[in-house]
Amino acid sequence: MKSMTLAKTGAADSRPLEPFEAKEPAPGAGQVLVQVEACGVCRTDLHIVEGEVSAALPIIPGHQVVGTVLETGPGVPSVQRGARVGIGWLHSACGSCSHCRAGKENLCARARFTGRDVDGGYAQRMVADERFVYPLPDALSPVDAAPLLCAGIIGYRSLKLSGIRPGGRLGLVGFGASAHLAIQVALHWGCEVFAFDRKESHRKLALEKGARWAGWMDDDPGVLLDAAITFAPAGELIGRALDLLDRGGTVAVNAIHMTDLPALRYEQIYWEKAVRSVANFTRQDAREFLALAAEIPVRADTERFSLEDANEALIRVKAGAIRGAAVLDAR
Repeated sequence: MKSMTLAKTGAADSRPLEPFEAKEPAPGAGQVLVQVEACGVCRTDLHIVEGEVSAALPIIPGHQVVGTVLETGPGVPSVQRGARVGIGWLHSACGSCSHCRAGKENLCARARFTGRDVDGGYAQRMVADERFVYPLPDALSPVDAAPLLCAGIIGYRSLKLSGIRPGGRLGLVGFGASAHLAIQVALHWGCEVFAFDRKESHRKLALEKGARWAGWMDDDPGVLLDAAITFAPAGELIGRALDLLDRGGTVAVNAIHMTDLPALRYEQIYWEKAVRSVANFTRQDAREFLALAAEIPVRADTERFSLEDANEALIRVKAGAIRGAAVLDAR
């Protein structure tokens, strides 16, 4: 089976992913074997490849997977052969800890993650826990659907945790794969969106997607924001995001890894402002977002790469050179 495997971490431009003829996976109890059709390339993949997020090496990265079920293992009652499914970051959770029982399986200490703890979608085939796969409509192409499986869902969870309300003023800091999907939900809710990005091409995309204003963090949007979401892994942006908030606003930090936060002045968090991280997502988040994405509908701007060009895709993600989301087309 063809795969792009990470045996040793390294800078993306050193092309650490290696073509590897991996052993054919077989589904165990409660698992499904999936023929991969497309896999989104996420910044989390970049953090894993470069060693900023630990992983069980060697590993096949990739956690925004669209494919067809080829085979089911024992004890799989709900997924049929031939089903079209999506696979996301959360591979499994224990189901019995206090967090899982409270509906917060994203915080489970025994959670395992696709492309970090178990092999992911930078391959022709992979296995997944049948409880953590999601049915997908045939009308959505594999390449279009792939970014929804992480960039879309985590963006949706970030919107919820930011506390933004319909009609509110929302800031999106770092207009990449996740933000260009989140804006579509925010606009559907009637929000005014203000986009912040260093790159003119990303600011242009934000305006094309319906942002009221686009600039960078030193620019003045002319209003105070009710909430903001930061997608850039740069801790120094948090203070400025707080300065842009109205009283009672929240900065939701969507990043699995980021640089250290500098010291904040107390005045920046006074008036009941809040900063909160966004850690993973739950199956309920996925179900809600995928249903909403079909209703709106949410559409991803994508740049396609072959499986063999996964290193090139990661290099372009690191450089901020992708318009929307990068996707490996494995068909």
